[in-house]
Amino acid sequence: MKIELYISQLLYRYQCVTIPGFGAFLTESHSAQLNESTNSFFPPKKTVSFNSRIKNNDGLLANHIAHAEKTSYGFAVSAIAFEVLSWQKTLEENGVILLKNIGEIRLNSERNIIFTPNDQTNFLAASFGLSPFVSPMVKKEIFEKKVEKLNSKEKEVIALDSDDEETKTSNPFLRYAAIFVLGLGITGSIGYPLYQNQIDNQTLVVEQAVQKKVQNKIQEATFFIKSPLPAVTLSVDSAKVETVEATMPYHIMAGAFRSEANARKAYNQLVKDGFKARMLGENKHGLFPVLYGSYATMKEAEEAQKEIQKGENPDAWILVENL
Repeated sequence: MKIELYISQLLYRYQCVTIPGFGAFLTESHSAQLNESTNSFFPPKKTVSFNSRIKNNDGLLANHIAHAEKTSYGFAVSAIAFEVLSWQKTLEENGVILLKNIGEIRLNSERNIIFTPNDQTNFLAASFGLSPFVSPMVKKEIFEKKVEKLNSKEKEVIALDSDDEETKTSNPFLRYAAIFVLGLGITGSIGYPLYQNQIDNQTLVVEQAVQKKVQNKIQEATFFIKSPLPAVTLSVDSAKVETVEATMPYHIMAGAFRSEANARKAYNQLVKDGFKARMLGENKHGLFPVLYGSYATMKEAEEAQKEIQKGENPDAWILVENL
């Protein structure tokens, strides 16, 4: 009977498996490990050692064999004793025995037993299916990359409308804003309240420059109304419609129409739907823009845009301009 199979089965479940009259295999659990020199990761494992001084029969191995072989406990004890005699004879003759999946046992020059475990077998059941792997080294980003990223964004703004003098004029403000942001990252909140209003104004200038290119490409947006109403004529106070506050430069566009009548119809529908809509006069492209509303901050405009895109018009977009 090859009892090493039953020994290895028990090593997954117990810390000590004794072979009566021969010795005991002991297990020890280890956490996951990292070899920094090779960037290798090793899963948690249970290693095996051997102690030749523990020889008393604790009944564990014999009971397991009797249950697996469906035989008596006494027969299992006899089978173990016979296998131990075979091991001892092999050690005397060859000086080494190999136990499958467990390891190698040999005699040294002083006739002492030396055990070398099989490092390919992990007896920790929780790590079943896990194997070592090598991960490429993760390099830390250097601070200069953040500066390069800001510079690349600045170049994109410049390239957007390089032939526009107004945009060129606003580019230095972006550089100053980038330097100021880096300064805040180093010095914390020192001086922040003093310059906050100035930075907000400079940011608005840059946003307006970026969106100028977008405005030049507007031809005619489509305005969607789920239940269109027949054309009606309403009396509207044009002074209230076209009043623009300089402190509300963020606008959500509903559409731009070639026909003033269509623009008026769209405006009336938005007012009826509860929006603080506005209709602007004819622009340089010959279009009549209609707005869902105007807002003082970009945050307010973005929140309103999400709601509008969700329920009214998925194509609604934000215009940044002091109208």
